[in-house]
Amino acid sequence: MMIRLQKFLANAGICSRRAAERLIARGDVAVDGAVVTQAGLKVDPELNRVSVRGEPVRLSNPLVYIMLNKPRGVVSTACDPQGRKTVLDLVSEVPGRIYPVGRLDKESEGLILLTNDGALANRLIHPRHKVAKVYKVTVGGRPSAAVLQELRKGVEVDGYRFKPCVVRTVRKGRSSTMFEIVLREGKKRQIRRMFAWAGYKVQRLVRIKMGPLSLGNLPPGRWRYLGKGEVKKLTKSAGLDAERVPEIRPD
Repeated sequence: MMIRLQKFLANAGICSRRAAERLIARGDVAVDGAVVTQAGLKVDPELNRVSVRGEPVRLSNPLVYIMLNKPRGVVSTACDPQGRKTVLDLVSEVPGRIYPVGRLDKESEGLILLTNDGALANRLIHPRHKVAKVYKVTVGGRPSAAVLQELRKGVEVDGYRFKPCVVRTVRKGRSSTMFEIVLREGKKRQIRRMFAWAGYKVQRLVRIKMGPLSLGNLPPGRWRYLGKGEVKKLTKSAGLDAERVPEIRPD
């Protein structure tokens, strides 16, 4: 079966389709030994030899799905030019390459999914598929009901209007308030920017759910493999056929 080169790279867990297009444009990808710079090229996974920077790419490796509780101070990228600790530094003895799905900024905490399933990662990140992400957010002060209603409707920040979201008050303190926020898009530092627009600073931000996955009691800095049932539910929530999941790492 012939598939587009960028889709092949995503399915192999190398990166997202968009990132694959950038790799191709830079000349980092070769097919049968010849460098390719056009993303529209179709390849046959059974017949063509694809490599990235000289390293062979295959679809035969088992898919890996890991849930990590990212602590504050760790960056959620595969590598960091500044030498800061990354989420991959917290995961050991995992075969093959895996990548974080989406990002939490350095000061945020909570659920990060790590996988080599590029197709699933694309679905979870893209707002078109409306996979909900749930956060516990503590802000300084006590935003008024009017402010919260504006946040729910979606506010415009730096020329971009955020989509409507769910904002529930969890607990009110003397000098801070905790909220549960449900987003179906994932713009950079979205929650912090939303509250900054209203004049409030986020003191703590923890992602506790992604689709059907819950962080539960997983301690900060610890990780675990997802079970097959969790993978099927996550795949279904992203609009993919749950039966597409091949062999995965054990629970």
